[in-house]
Amino acid sequence: MNQQQAARRIDGLDTLRACAIVLVLMSHYSVVVSHKATFGFLTDMGWMGVDLFFVLSGYLIGNQILSPLARCASFPLQTFLARRLLRTVPNYVVVLALYLLLPAQLAGSHTAPLWRFLTFTQNIGLRFGETFSHSWSLCVEEQFYMVLPLAVLLLASRRKALWWGWLAIAAAIAGGMVVRGWAWKAHGGDAMAANDFAVHVYYSSFARFDELLPGVAIALLKNFHRARFDAILRRGNALLLGGLAALATTVYLFLHYFQNDDYGFTFPLMTFGYPMLAASFAVLTLAALSPNSLLHRVRIPGAEQLALWSYAIYLAHKPVFKLVLEPLARWQVDTNAPVGIALVMGAGLLGGWLLYRLVETPFMRLRARCFPMREGAAVASGRGGPAGRKVA
Repeated sequence: MNQQQAARRIDGLDTLRACAIVLVLMSHYSVVVSHKATFGFLTDMGWMGVDLFFVLSGYLIGNQILSPLARCASFPLQTFLARRLLRTVPNYVVVLALYLLLPAQLAGSHTAPLWRFLTFTQNIGLRFGETFSHSWSLCVEEQFYMVLPLAVLLLASRRKALWWGWLAIAAAIAGGMVVRGWAWKAHGGDAMAANDFAVHVYYSSFARFDELLPGVAIALLKNFHRARFDAILRRGNALLLGGLAALATTVYLFLHYFQNDDYGFTFPLMTFGYPMLAASFAVLTLAALSPNSLLHRVRIPGAEQLALWSYAIYLAHKPVFKLVLEPLARWQVDTNAPVGIALVMGAGLLGGWLLYRLVETPFMRLRARCFPMREGAAVASGRGGPAGRKVA
């Protein structure tokens, strides 16, 4: 990484992305390996790492799109799409090939047709336990990357474009609530089955895309309301405390009132819980961007590396977890003991690092040569990806 790239990094965003991938790893350790809450309540809230990735991606991609428009420059749509594809597709294709080449070891209860994977539509109708299920969040983001720039360019051509932009964000977030509320009512209410929840809420693009929008709102605020944005960032530690308090409240509600054996899924959290969670992460993202915030100023050892590798780790960790289980069982390694947990987690991190070094890095260099980012359009970030992703 050269000095210019290093100067662009923001430690707070690196920390958030590192937290997101760690949460995902802990959640999927339970799903793939231990089948119990190995990490306590962090296991149960690990799926929220995806939501954090969504907010960060919304900000980073929104900033890339809105920054040239704020400077009254043209937005290079073809270059943007080419850069996104070179960023996301190579890692994805390698991991997809791994799933297809090793069906006996990696296939789930059902495998979507290849064309669904190649068009990023396998999340439509996806149920828990199917092949390469954690790619659902990449589908949501890839679909979002196609829609967002077109929507921005359409709105930018209208009179009072900024007003229309804020209205569109608010309407889309409200639309996500309507979709989830309708799904709850139409598919069983409090008695909604797990697979109905997976298909119509958890993996659904229409029910989850609104979690990227608080990040886009931050980018809109930054690029078109700079004085207000700077005034907000001056309250960095207040943002940090407020974001943590909002997150703690939302986590408590999800852990205790989203689903229980006596009542099932609850309408209020099904409908409003996801935007509450995204809003909490958006406040923490603002804190990460604030030079006055401890989140921005404190550099966590290893966070930058986890942030850089997070997309590759997200894609690779689940198949790696599955592949190491048989040899560890043969060697009589207890995967519920600290040594076993460390070995499985280390293997997941190693698999992600190898994917990052051998696949992602060469394609990122190719992207920089063929589709260089315009001067002034660079995003101050922990170098984002889809799931950033990702997660779950």
